[in-house]
Amino acid sequence: MTLEQTKKFTEQDENTLQYYNQNATKFIENTKSVEFHSVQDKFLSCLSAGSYILDFGCGSGRDSKYFLEKGYRVDAVDGSEEICKITREYVKIEVKKMLFSELSFVNKYEGIWACSSILHLSKDELQDVLYKMMRALKKEGYIYTSFKYGEYEGYREERYYTDFTENSFAAFIKDFSEIKIVEYWISKDVRPGRSEEKWLNLILQKSDIV
Repeated sequence: MTLEQTKKFTEQDENTLQYYNQNATKFIENTKSVEFHSVQDKFLSCLSAGSYILDFGCGSGRDSKYFLEKGYRVDAVDGSEEICKITREYVKIEVKKMLFSELSFVNKYEGIWACSSILHLSKDELQDVLYKMMRALKKEGYIYTSFKYGEYEGYREERYYTDFTENSFAAFIKDFSEIKIVEYWISKDVRPGRSEEKWLNLILQKSDIV
């Protein structure tokens, strides 16, 4: 990676974080009450009761709160300091400020929930972060993640996005022998007025060969 590329990626991260820091209250109000139980429960069905979950890019804390209420142990992290401040009050647990690239845990979690979060990484950044996510999972642990459906990579509404289809994501992870796609499905955006937007939802598993 060249210095120019590194600078580019840093600017992407900073611009996206700046958006969330400046719009934290509005973003949280627009997302914390969205009904998402069918997806949350699908993910939880992969895990044993009381499993340890990392909410990776927790945003409003909606999902952390649900998992805690269901009896799971949860670590919640987000890259936006302003979102962390507000979400701590809502979820009533510590919400750690952490960039995706700073994930360094090893064999700690049974599940990682990365809902509409790692989609803000460039493909180069995402490769490294997926490796770190797999390293943070225990053997045969699970990940839920989601991306906007399509082939676009670049800025949209002041934030950086990497979109995937089921085929482009499968091609993207073909060299990751430790990642298995357990299930994928395409859904409509559940937020009011955005039902025409499509999402790629994925449940991934850490292979037992790792």
